Amino acid sequence: MNAPLPPPANPYLVLGAAIVLPASGHVILGVPVRGLQFLFFMVILAWVTAKIAPADASFIGRHAGGFLIYALSILDAYKIARIRTATWVHSARDGSDSAPSGIEPHT
Repeated sequence: MNAPLPPPANPYLVLGAAIVLPASGHVILGVPVRGLQFLFFMVILAWVTAKIAPADASFIGRHAGGFLIYALSILDAYKIARIRTATWVHSARDGSDSAPSGIEPHT
């Protein structure tokens, strides 16, 4: 018989960490390489956008590419945390098959 899996990280904790510090949500989830990839592309796209943006653009406008990747990394970390939590809740349920209301699957 399988031992119960430990609960995954709270999705709201991961969301808060990802907002406060880029890539920290991915580190909490145990996928630090993915977080580093997001950081790399944040820096690269912020630099590229700064080079092609007009001189009178605001700070956000000059670094819009980096902010885009930052927003995507927040969403990605939260999505991974939500999927892991939903999977854990589903597997922890009694009779963890997906048969609805007493209908047994074919064996």
